[in-house]
Amino acid sequence: MKNRTPDTAETAAGAGAGAGRRLPAHADLNLLRTFLAVYRAGTFTAAAPVLGLSQPTVTAQIRTLEQQTGRELFTRLPRGVEPTPLAHELAAQTAGPLDALAALEGGGPLAGPATPVHLAGPSELLCVRVLPALAHLAAGGVQLRVAQGLPEPLLEELRAGRHDLVIATRRPRGRALESVPLADEEYLLVAAPTWAERIAAHPQADDLCAALREVPLVTYAEDLPIVRRYWRTVFGKQLTSRAAVTVPNLYAVLSAVNAGAGVSVLPRSLCQEHLDSGRLALLHESEEPPLNTLFLVQRPGTDANPDVIRVRDTLQHAARDW
Repeated sequence: MKNRTPDTAETAAGAGAGAGRRLPAHADLNLLRTFLAVYRAGTFTAAAPVLGLSQPTVTAQIRTLEQQTGRELFTRLPRGVEPTPLAHELAAQTAGPLDALAALEGGGPLAGPATPVHLAGPSELLCVRVLPALAHLAAGGVQLRVAQGLPEPLLEELRAGRHDLVIATRRPRGRALESVPLADEEYLLVAAPTWAERIAAHPQADDLCAALREVPLVTYAEDLPIVRRYWRTVFGKQLTSRAAVTVPNLYAVLSAVNAGAGVSVLPRSLCQEHLDSGRLALLHESEEPPLNTLFLVQRPGTDANPDVIRVRDTLQHAARDW
């Protein structure tokens, strides 16, 4: 492929006159291809293999294009880059023509291997809900790179370009990241059947909070965030008990409670199967059980990757039945 095709370059890059920002007429197609690859990948490092270039070359080409435009295209972050408003504008102008050109040429960097979709969220939700919902996309050729973790670290990593989509248990702060409500997760107070029987036989069984004071608490964190919220929302009381067992994730909490370690509050999606089989017992039927809203957060600039859109839309559709 030739490095320059002036007519096509001007078509791809010169459509932004309405905003008063026009690339120089001599803009090199290779620079525009590199720009679009970085815009879609979110990092110089991830764009390099797609382009068949080294990371320093990608960095140098973006720097050259920024010199030609006289504006910064990407904000450099500790991990990855964040497109500037000019970059969003330039991507909208160039993506269609450059992709069409790559298709006509029957190859080229932009027509290479599909860019993986980087998705992250709570480990339990990923296993129970998310991965089953996306299985058909993986079978259809969508590449998924899945990570797990807590909301705030994952959102920071998304801002740094490490993830395209994050499922978070709280809405991200500020307006830099757009999010949409995905589903409401219901939380239940559960224990093994042996503990349920002992609680029912307690002299103060009519006062569940009093009966539970002697039952060990199992939670994923020392400060009992989920259990404290349940007590406050459902019973209107402050929880004074301390955790007997803390384990690092809700699957581990479920395992411990199922084995008889004590009582805990768990999302229905995680424990419903155990309730149906009788391995767990529901200790309290609340008229208005606590709900935690899940949010789907998308990194700016990832709309250009059609697989990100497929994953996003699939999750939103599947979440209607969660």
